[in-house]
Amino acid sequence: MNILEAYDLTGSLRDAAELAGCSHHTVARYVAGREAGRAPGAATPRPGLIDPFREKLEELVERSKGQVRADVAHEKITAMGYGGSERTTRRAVAEAKAAWRAGRRRVFRPWVPEPGMWAQYDFGDGPRIGGVPTILFCLWLAWSRFRVVVPLLDKSWPSVAAAIDAALRAAGGVTTYLLTDNEKTVTVEHVAGIPVRNPAAVEFGRHYGLTIATCVPYDPASKGGSESTVKVAKADLVPTDANLLGAYVSFAALEAACRAFCDQVNGRPHRVTRRAPAEMLAEERARLHPVPAAPFTAALGVTRTVDAMSLVAFEGGQYSVPHQLAGQVVYVRRHGEQVVITCTGRAGVAEVARHLVTTPGSPRVDDSHYPPSPPGALLRVPKARTSAEADFLTIGDGAAQWLAEAAAAGTSRVRAKMAEAVQLAALHGTAATDRALGQAAAAGRFADRDLASILAHQATAAPGALSRAGEQHTLAQGTGGWARHGGQEAGR
Repeated sequence: MNILEAYDLTGSLRDAAELAGCSHHTVARYVAGREAGRAPGAATPRPGLIDPFREKLEELVERSKGQVRADVAHEKITAMGYGGSERTTRRAVAEAKAAWRAGRRRVFRPWVPEPGMWAQYDFGDGPRIGGVPTILFCLWLAWSRFRVVVPLLDKSWPSVAAAIDAALRAAGGVTTYLLTDNEKTVTVEHVAGIPVRNPAAVEFGRHYGLTIATCVPYDPASKGGSESTVKVAKADLVPTDANLLGAYVSFAALEAACRAFCDQVNGRPHRVTRRAPAEMLAEERARLHPVPAAPFTAALGVTRTVDAMSLVAFEGGQYSVPHQLAGQVVYVRRHGEQVVITCTGRAGVAEVARHLVTTPGSPRVDDSHYPPSPPGALLRVPKARTSAEADFLTIGDGAAQWLAEAAAAGTSRVRAKMAEAVQLAALHGTAATDRALGQAAAAGRFADRDLASILAHQATAAPGALSRAGEQHTLAQGTGGWARHGGQEAGR
């Protein structure tokens, strides 16, 4: 600026050079550059060795859609006569790529969502639990930025429907539109670029009063909210060396971690809105549609018919349900380490059973699902069918015990002995006879005079006295043989 100011003051190249302390050639160059419209001090472009080949480089970039490598382009122009360095070629290729992308860069228009209008969901790879891979279902409400993460074992339609139902209930309402990818569970095919909806997805949308929409294939940027939710969820929930998380011991532990993650991200201020998503959701719920009281049937799982033994077959295992459901159709689905069985009726949807997952050949049976079992062969209770039997059993529990033990022992003349017991009860009293029958059953005494003998003993024995068998009736060996043993040895 001092050179140009000196030239404007003197109007002479040499005088300006003398005032600025430089050569008059320098003054002439600066003045000529200003007249040409160049910035003061800007270098004068000079022709380079690469200039004749720039059009070819631009052609290569255009043909490769900006993907050509600089070393490949250098080989091609070197064969055409280029004698410069590869570094110059790399700079020229980088300039050509930047110019090519500048005209084709995707422009994003800011999206201002309306409350209660849009929700998005996507899937991410979850952690492995016991060697089994899991999937993270991530739903994102556009206006409030509210996030819901639900772990799944697969992406089948029953699992996806159950996850959407759980996410909508966690949000407390249903949006107008639900945006997702073109999974086969949502889009069957594309005809002339128009997605053909899966009939099951259409029925699902009608049940909840929402419209399921899909983005352009292979265009994740069109649903950046759910993509970002998946990215953040994987960073906080999937064990890596960066977050130092340990392995999950069960599917229930992963569910608890997902709930804690949602509470954390929904309770802190969002970077864009500067408000907590949970706080904004409280306002957005006024624009959301109510969630149906009963979930969509596909969300309940697959249908199975209950067999005659009140068992349901699912994935090779068998699971019990209440016996009243025998012959009816129920819904079965896998939820982590559990199998959930539900049924529909006039009162709506109700869960009827929940079991741990089992293996083929080892059915899961809940005793509360069945009525009391019959007595069978070993637990029969005496029931009187004649007046004589009724008179005997009326004596008490000892009489019933005596009859069961006597019958099991093959006792003869049982009916006659029962009639005798009735007569003895009239003579000695019902309580004493019942006690005697109980003692006879316990001791296995079913002979003709055994009951009368026991009654006589009870009548003469002191109250509370214990009866002991005498030595003359014992079967144990005595010590007389040992006493004679020494004498025999001495006589030899």
